[in-house]
Amino acid sequence: MNAYDLIVVGAGIVGAACAEAAASEGLRVAMVEPGPVGGGSTAAAMGHLVAMDEDPAELALSAYSLRLWERYARLPDAEFSRCGTLWIARDAREMTAVPGKIARLAAAGVRAEAVEAGRLYELEPHLAPGLAGGMCVPDEAVVYPPRMARHLVDAAGAMGAQLYAGRRAIELIADGVRLDDGQALRGTVLVASGVALPELLPELPLRPRKGQLAITDRYPGLVSHQLLELGYADSAHGDADSSVAFNVQPRPTGQILIGSSREFGAADREVSLPLLRQMLQRAFAFLPVLRELQAIRIWTGLRPATPDGRPYLGPVFGRHNVWVAAGHEGLGITTALGSARLVVDGLLGRGTAIDPAPYLPARMLARAAS
Repeated sequence: MNAYDLIVVGAGIVGAACAEAAASEGLRVAMVEPGPVGGGSTAAAMGHLVAMDEDPAELALSAYSLRLWERYARLPDAEFSRCGTLWIARDAREMTAVPGKIARLAAAGVRAEAVEAGRLYELEPHLAPGLAGGMCVPDEAVVYPPRMARHLVDAAGAMGAQLYAGRRAIELIADGVRLDDGQALRGTVLVASGVALPELLPELPLRPRKGQLAITDRYPGLVSHQLLELGYADSAHGDADSSVAFNVQPRPTGQILIGSSREFGAADREVSLPLLRQMLQRAFAFLPVLRELQAIRIWTGLRPATPDGRPYLGPVFGRHNVWVAAGHEGLGITTALGSARLVVDGLLGRGTAIDPAPYLPARMLARAAS
């Protein structure tokens, strides 16, 4: 009764996507989740579906996953909104990066176009004056991550997957995993537990990176696109103890989601007021109208960050029948579907749509040996 082809530990959006993909292949799947489905890092995420081009491996995975997201573009539960992404250049120096970004995105099959200053203000009239222009990626979108995770878990359940709700996986055992109620589930284990990864796989380096977000009351039409500063990747990929970057999203509800911050060395979920102020000041500098709006909620979350910024996807060296899908940091929503397909195709011994090598956890062994 407790034997499965795949036991997925964690029902955030990455684990949920893996469970759904495996169940769709006819595998007998178990899902183990101690808290609410999509209630951890997934619930705290902005929900952007965006291709990041600074790292070729990150671009390959995000572009691949964006294509898979099209399946859910008309799903009401996902709150999928194709608002497009507008990258903002503060000055002429930042504008010089735009042609290279457009070329890299085009090579990955993602459409983008340069935006001159005049056009920038036609697209978003409330931006601060004096900005140089930017880049528009019109097909990108945002989703509501917890609801999407719930949809994927329900879809897996409709195909026969078993959810062990309220149960925690406490130990990897021979050919399976032991739960906190003493049950032993037998089968290949896929650890997709986000920041809790070290509890089961301490050999894979990972640390939490705290982030904060604020959301406003409803102001329909005030912002039309997801807005990011062109320097966003410097914050997202940097190793500074703390950083902020401009990132604002219009939600389908008419609310405006304001980010973002990153903070190492803070594993609690308390709001860091000094960093929150920096984040909001950064947002006001690009979009001054935000000062006039009413914020109704502020929250924090922990992102699972690997040393090289790439997720762990694949078999765990030295562990029999143990795989991993974790460490996506701030790009887990975008890359969840692509990650799931890479893992499930690998489990089934099939060829993959993109090269899986950059994400294999075994790379940490080579890193440690160098």
